Amino acid sequence: MFSFFKFTALVVVAATIEARAQEAHTVTFTNLCGTGVPTLKANGVTLSTGGPFTSSGALISAIAYLDVGCGANGEGCTTVETTLVNPTTPGSGSSTDISLIPPHSFSVTTGFGYSNGCDGSGADCTDANCPTAFHVSTDTNVQVACQVDNVNLVITFCD
Repeated sequence: MFSFFKFTALVVVAATIEARAQEAHTVTFTNLCGTGVPTLKANGVTLSTGGPFTSSGALISAIAYLDVGCGANGEGCTTVETTLVNPTTPGSGSSTDISLIPPHSFSVTTGFGYSNGCDGSGADCTDANCPTAFHVSTDTNVQVACQVDNVNLVITFCD
């Protein structure tokens, strides 16, 4: 009987580890502007210049923007900031927002939406005064959360 319980415990642990190892999130772009290069970066490293990017694990503190003459980290442009991570406790999952906090500024209509979970949740920014974007660091009410494993993100420009 001891070996049965030990075996069951090992199976549960292995299944938990396997589930965490399979975490993945895909960021895709739709550029309807006819110009510019969709760019996705994390920690200063360019992850995508327009094609879909799939993380093998959590995607932490990434930024995306349509490069229409922006600085190296989206300065002078509208940015989407995101962390895509499977929740481990209530409220610890993914969060995405649009930022116009200087040195970022409105450049093109930008929006995002989750897919593969939390479908319909997202935000759009159509002008420099959009209420769905961070303008100062205390605008935390504009963050859009998603508490679903392996959620994806679709970012659209000029829609």
